[in-house]
Amino acid sequence: MAVGLLDSCLWACLLGLLWRVSCVLLTRKPTSRPTRRRSEHCRLAVFLGSGGHTSEALMLLSALDFNRYSPRTYITSEGDALSARKAAALELSRAADLGNHVDRVRERYTILTIPRARRVHQPLYTTPVTAARSLLACIYHVTVIPFVTRTYFADVLILNGPGTCFVLCLAVFLNRILGLESPRLVYVESFARVHSLSLSGKLLRPFVDRFIVQWPGLLRDNRRGDHLGWLV
Repeated sequence: MAVGLLDSCLWACLLGLLWRVSCVLLTRKPTSRPTRRRSEHCRLAVFLGSGGHTSEALMLLSALDFNRYSPRTYITSEGDALSARKAAALELSRAADLGNHVDRVRERYTILTIPRARRVHQPLYTTPVTAARSLLACIYHVTVIPFVTRTYFADVLILNGPGTCFVLCLAVFLNRILGLESPRLVYVESFARVHSLSLSGKLLRPFVDRFIVQWPGLLRDNRRGDHLGWLV
């Protein structure tokens, strides 16, 4: 009897979880939140995926109004010191352009480092362990710290790959399942993807609020997404 009751509870919990996930996915709309006034600040986070991904992400940010999109959080993968240096260089450059005092630049941005979900040439059988470690770190920064300190991780999170951004998206999605505050997710496909979507793009397409490509041929399947031309 006890075993049967336990099984029933487990099935009820599983069905409830599936129902909640489906509700979050089906009610996800780009206009689900009121339009932010131009005078309002917007807390911005961006994932720097190293190499060309970092260059594209920083080029996207360079076109923004840093006085409005503040504070900023740059998320880098463990061991990617170059992306962190590039983000710091962009901040110093924009501070000089805006006439802000260099000593106060660090007050406007943060560099957050998370474990990689999978390293280059890492054996596939070890990937679940590193991916789980990365996911737990993302949940800590996106869910636990904001909940404990009554703060917000970000209003908008920009992603453009590679793989580690998927676990970051899962952490944000967990917030939505739990009914907690979560940032809008904007995925911008890499400029290098001309004929087909990247694996990150294929995985994240159902979850993000805005899915943007830079080549119109990537939307030939008539599924959700926007083509806004060349952004980088």
